[in-house]
Parts: sequence; C-alpha cells; structure tokens
Amino acid sequence: MTPSISDTAVKAAIAAINSESASTKDKIEMLIEMAHGFVKKPKTTQDLWNAIALYQEAENLCNDHDFLLKARAKIAKAGALRSIPSDTEEFLLQAQVLYTEALPILQEFASPEELAEAQMNYGLVLQSLVPFNLVRIGDSIQVYQDALRVFTWEKYPQEYAILHNNIAIAYLSMSGGSQQQYLFEGLAVQTFEAALKHIHLIDHPREYAMLQNNLGNALQYLPSSHPLDNLMRAITAYDEALKVRNAKDTPIEYANTIANKANALLNLPDDLNKPEIGNHQNLIQARNYYQQAWEIFTHHGYREQAEVVAQVLEEL
Repeated sequence: MTPSISDTAVKAAIAAINSESASTKDKIEMLIEMAHGFVKKPKTTQDLWNAIALYQEAENLCNDHDFLLKARAKIAKAGALRSIPSDTEEFLLQAQVLYTEALPILQEFASPEELAEAQMNYGLVLQSLVPFNLVRIGDSIQVYQDALRVFTWEKYPQEYAILHNNIAIAYLSMSGGSQQQYLFEGLAVQTFEAALKHIHLIDHPREYAMLQNNLGNALQYLPSSHPLDNLMRAITAYDEALKVRNAKDTPIEYANTIANKANALLNLPDDLNKPEIGNHQNLIQARNYYQQAWEIFTHHGYREQAEVVAQVLEEL
C-alpha cells in the first residue's frame, strides 16, 4: 500500500486548513497535530499512511525560515514510517534519511528533551536495520547513550528505564566468538541491574516489571559456571515482575512472564541440594504456567505466541 493524499479524511482536513485564514506557521502546526492523532492509536496501516500524508503536507508548507517546524515534520514522519509493518528495510531506510536530515536542526534549535526523544526513536530505527546488515548494533547503542545525557533517572525515570531496556536488548542481539558473547550478555545483565537501582516497584511499576522480566530472560540464558544460581536469580526477577503483572490488568505481559518463568522451571531441580531427585514438582508448575499462558494468548488472538507455548506443552 502506498501513501495516498486523496484519502477522504486527509483531503478534507487539508482543504479545511487551506481555507483557514490562519498563518502558515499555524497551518503547519495544525497539520502536524492532526497527523499525531492518526499515529497515537492507529487502527489500521492506512491511519499511518494518512499521518504520513499530513506530515508531508506540513513539510511542503514550510518555507526557508520554518526549519525547526520542517525538522519536526520529518521526525514525526520517520516515526510513522518505522511503525508500518514490513518484511523489508525500505521504510526503515526512509526513516533513517529523515532522522539524519532533521537531527542536526534539532541539535541547534530544539530543547534538549526534544532532541533526546528524537535520538531515542532514531535508536529504534537503527536497531531495526541491524538484521538487514545495514548498520552496526553499536550505532544504536551510541544514540541511546546520547539520549541518556538528558533522560536521567532523577528527571525522566520512564525514558531512563526504556533506554536501559533498549541498550540491554541491543547487547543481547550482538554476536561474536564465545568470549565476546559472554561479555555482551554480561553487559546486558549489568544494564538491567543498573536501571533497577533507580526504578522502583512503588514509583514506576510498569517500567519496573518490564526491566525485571527482561533481566530474568537475560539471566536465564547467561552462560555461567553456576547455571542453577542464574536460574534462581531469573525466577526471583520474574516473581518481581509478577508483583505488577496480572491476568486481569495486563494479560499479555502476564502471559509472557509466566511463560518465561515456566522455561526456567523446566531446568531447575526441585531441591538444589539434591539435584539427583529431579524436578517433578517444577515440571507440574511449569505445565500449569504454560497452560495459563496458552489460554490468555489464544483468547486475545496472539496466535504466534499461543503456537509456541502449545508446542512446548505437547513436548511435555
């Protein structure tokens, strides 16, 4: 599907704005604001294309003096392009170009927070381009680190948590020889733990649960001479996440965490001091968690996740 400015809603919006006696600056801001409405909660991909058309119209209205507004329209358009589901790198590359054009303008004329938010989103674009071998994962980590200069835990705990989460996931996706791999995975664990020193359950429950869940995943697969210790630490992290995540309020996050915890229980003896007796009790608990996760994923239409869990249940 290609962006079409002839879409009825977009056409009507542009016509209404063009007929207004507002200044060009006001019209540009109105178009950007209207486009944000499409992007906030897109119901279909067409909503994203509608937003892109509006951002483009805003960009077209900009003259030589509106460089900051033009940069904002480009950044917003890049964000919409990144959100379009695709198996190819085409939209990501378009987004990358828009960021490289707009970021120097933001650096010079925007607030530090506006620049940091753009860097945070640019990091996601770079991270998404890594599987296509078009950028190095270190490039996205560097951009996230730049954003952290502004998004400190004292002032912006939510952004701070998300950036640490993204950096840790970037480390986990890095590949190298076995020694390098240990280093990257160790760095990921350290990154999660560093964030959790400042992101607490009471103040920021959602971010706390996200970091604990992902720390559990990193610990579970961390190569170690003490694998059972790591599994125990992983289960502790999942239990911390489950203080926030529950089947009623956050069903998908809850299902993900209990499925992750079940994975850890599969490899954990019932009694750490007597591993030879096996893990019959942990297997029963794991099966219950998988069953629960499968029911939630199925009920909410998460087919892919439901199939993965069903496969494990079958093997059990």
